[in-house]
Amino acid sequence: MARIISIPLAIIMSIFSLIFPCNDKEIDTEGWNTDYAYVFVHGLSGWGSYDAAYKIMPYWGMFNGNLLNKLNKNGFDCYAASVAPTSSAWDRACELYAQLTGTVVDYGKEHSERCGHDRFGDDFTGKALIKKWDSENKINLLGHSFGGATIRVFATLMAVGSEAEKAATDANDISPFFTGEKADWIYSMTALAAPHNGTTAYGFEDSSPENADTAAYDMFIDHALELNKNMVTSEKTYYFSFPCSSTVKQNDGTYKVDKKLTEILFQSSANEMGALTGTTAGGYTVDDSWLENDGLVNTISAAAPSSAPTKDFDKNSTEKGIWNIMPTYQGDHMSLQGGLLKVNSDVEDFYIEHLGMINSL
Repeated sequence: MARIISIPLAIIMSIFSLIFPCNDKEIDTEGWNTDYAYVFVHGLSGWGSYDAAYKIMPYWGMFNGNLLNKLNKNGFDCYAASVAPTSSAWDRACELYAQLTGTVVDYGKEHSERCGHDRFGDDFTGKALIKKWDSENKINLLGHSFGGATIRVFATLMAVGSEAEKAATDANDISPFFTGEKADWIYSMTALAAPHNGTTAYGFEDSSPENADTAAYDMFIDHALELNKNMVTSEKTYYFSFPCSSTVKQNDGTYKVDKKLTEILFQSSANEMGALTGTTAGGYTVDDSWLENDGLVNTISAAAPSSAPTKDFDKNSTEKGIWNIMPTYQGDHMSLQGGLLKVNSDVEDFYIEHLGMINSL
């Protein structure tokens, strides 16, 4: 597949690079208090720097050019993780840990046996994503879409580990990932258009545990809310969440797509989600507050996890241990990737501002 699409994509990307040239920004680093690495985690069906597709079309930047290369040229230290495109948040979190530590992926003895797949996965020995990572050399995590759920599961396991894995695994055989007590290895978390509380893009599905070890399962509202109950918000970490919106409220209270902001890929789903209310199989009421959306994720769901402490972001009083809800970004679900047909040439400035703010905390 790569051989088929590489030539036209290369030509198109060259044209876009002429239209949107990469100019280094003047970054004021004088107010920075930290300079920790930034690890970007892609969403459903995405890809990262370990994948061949990333060289053809970077997930972060898309046709707008390689966003992380631009950020690195401007003084930030950024990396793109590669986790399974359609796997559960748990499996993806385990893969992220292996990439950060340069080890073999361990999905956990209890989890792998219960879910019916191999315990061990790819070997990243000698191929660690970053050079050094511990409580002194922290990281900042950014997760787009389902990458938001991935980094929340990841951070929870880093903080408190897994009681199920501890009970099922010999002490000399368990991965350090499942033993916890490493919350202070993560400086900040940023969720970008993430379905914290699920999405109505899939409708109201049955709550049965069939195919439970998948991203699709985790994104249904009932399952996402259940997942939230086990998530930890650490007092050692800063949390930020950017909801997106590319729909407009109508006179009848529904929301319709703004075609100027929304990729054609999401226009139909944006309209469907903008009129969908009801009750899930688990009894959760989806009311009118869920109608605004970005074409794939409901804006209210992307604001913050249901079970976590939250507040609207205030640059003068940014606290750890609480989800800071950032102003809603006017763009569709792909806008903070850089866009596809709706190229977002402002995305570099968006990240420079946000990452600079984190470094200044």
